[in-house]
Amino acid sequence: MKRLKYSKSLLVKFIVLFTFLGLSACGEKQQTATAEPEKVKQETIVWKLAQTWGTGFPIFGDAVIRMADLVKVMSNGEMEIRIDSSNKHKAAFGILDMVNAGQYEMGHSGSYYWKGKDASTMFFTTMPFGMIAPEQYAWFYYGGGMELMKKVYDKHGVYSFPGGNTGNQMGGWFRKEINSLDDFQGLKMRIPGFAGEVLSKLGVVVTNIAPGELYTALDRGTIDALEWVGPSLDLNMGFQKIAPYYYTGWHEPATELQFLVNREKFDALPEHLQQILTTAMQYSAYDMYARSYHESAVNWASIEQEFPEVQIRTFSPDIISAMKQANDDLLAESAANDPMFKEILDSQTAYMKMARKWTEISDYAYLKDNIE
Repeated sequence: MKRLKYSKSLLVKFIVLFTFLGLSACGEKQQTATAEPEKVKQETIVWKLAQTWGTGFPIFGDAVIRMADLVKVMSNGEMEIRIDSSNKHKAAFGILDMVNAGQYEMGHSGSYYWKGKDASTMFFTTMPFGMIAPEQYAWFYYGGGMELMKKVYDKHGVYSFPGGNTGNQMGGWFRKEINSLDDFQGLKMRIPGFAGEVLSKLGVVVTNIAPGELYTALDRGTIDALEWVGPSLDLNMGFQKIAPYYYTGWHEPATELQFLVNREKFDALPEHLQQILTTAMQYSAYDMYARSYHESAVNWASIEQEFPEVQIRTFSPDIISAMKQANDDLLAESAANDPMFKEILDSQTAYMKMARKWTEISDYAYLKDNIE
């Protein structure tokens, strides 16, 4: 991806132009008006974006709309992005393939959905027991994360950019209370990413289901449990009507969505539009993080009054310990067989070890001493 560069000669021309304009403003009034050059109408560049989310999906879909609106405004209408939801393209988990093929110039989805194609993609969403959102954003932009993400996605013919963070996600909705590891045996659960691998190792029958089909699958007993996001989105989905046990999180401490961009199409854009698109994606991603936090805080504050059927639970220390052990074993196994996986794992592990010291002495110390 290119950065805008300005030559010295171009800079001199700007200085001379503004000096001339300034002197003219201070001098005598011009006797004759100079005719303005006729504006040449520029053809609008129109791109299509495919998203994993359905029509009108809150927060996730809103981030995409905000990005497209920003591109149109900042480019003065020179570029427009039209959005197709999964209701139209019918391929919620086909976004990477469609963007790679050029069927769509852009996509919005979650990187860990592509683990079947490339296990290294999971790191760019989140990992169990990994970094929280501020740590992860710092790693992306200042700790080498963006460079590693480019290295992974180059082989798929696309660029990947952070696409919005949900913050720490809840551990899921369960029909029955989970009291021991025995309760995991044969349990059918929707849970994506590396967390699915961890629970599978502990006896859970793991599946992945498109967002628009989650409620129906839970209601019909196709699955016994699911994790989605958190109170920002879960309560409006109605999961609590079927599976009232709501567990706190362990598996997705900083879930980052992604914007995918066809590499050839992006490289062919004028440099100023590359900058506009990149800025619009970055702004809308961080705005989604702020909104997700706000919506979760608002919904959590009213959960006891509005949703008395919800029973908040936390997995026991024995269960968490088993999850951590399974996670460590799977990470070691994958790193031994995949050099790229190991490179990203080493990068995240080292960065989290460094950053967590500051997290503990700043946010954690403050909260520990000030929560009533």
